[in-house]
Amino acid sequence: MLDFDFMDPPSNESLLKALELLFALGALNSKGELTKLGRSMAEFPLDPKLSKALIASEKYGCSEEIMTIAAMLSVGNAIFYRPKDKHVLADNAKKSFEYGDVGDHIALLRVYNSWEESSFSSLWCYEHFVQFKSMNRARDIREQLKGLTVRAGINLKSNSSDLKAIKKSIISGFFPHIATFQASGSYRTLRSPQIVDIHPNSGLARAIPQPKWIVYHELVLTGKKYMRQVTEAKPEWLLEIAPHYFDRTEVKESALNKHKKHLGA
Repeated sequence: MLDFDFMDPPSNESLLKALELLFALGALNSKGELTKLGRSMAEFPLDPKLSKALIASEKYGCSEEIMTIAAMLSVGNAIFYRPKDKHVLADNAKKSFEYGDVGDHIALLRVYNSWEESSFSSLWCYEHFVQFKSMNRARDIREQLKGLTVRAGINLKSNSSDLKAIKKSIISGFFPHIATFQASGSYRTLRSPQIVDIHPNSGLARAIPQPKWIVYHELVLTGKKYMRQVTEAKPEWLLEIAPHYFDRTEVKESALNKHKKHLGA
């Protein structure tokens, strides 16, 4: 790829980072060739991390839920709207999907499932300050993903009550996007360390206490570096899902400290 005659070539650094990511996800082998997993991931018109999460969801028995989350994430950040004259009502409507500090991914799943239960009603969207056009777009994407998932031989399974399985599936694709809580109140990313914050629109931005480990969908730069679409992670899950990627000592020490704190309580 470094020698490919691109019309508008990316930097070599960007290409190498992309290859490193695909290798970490298991899509490439040490020779830079597509693996069986990589060929399956290539069937989906998604970010490779989302593709990996969707494929991993079969193992955790929640492929239907991850398919929905992938569709909602693909729409971008255009799900909710907040009229100036009704911002309190809009904020309360959004919070109704975030109860239990479940994180933004599962909140998006709840939005879609509730809309589906309303028979995809436009009135439901109006009452919950949700963009009807965006939801229809997510529905179309989900239908496309469903067809591709069946074609890829992935069994469609559903278990919306198993939040741990859903979170593990997300981490299976997004383990490169892990950040840990710092004494300052911000977070530090584990790879290419930088200080970041949870986006104010995230449900977890108001969580007390803040989760010690989180997985995020993307970083955005406004005044600060913010993490969008975040969900709590557990250090023991990281070693289970991606032991090749993490510093075992750092992760184990965090898990041990958490256990000691629990016993002390």
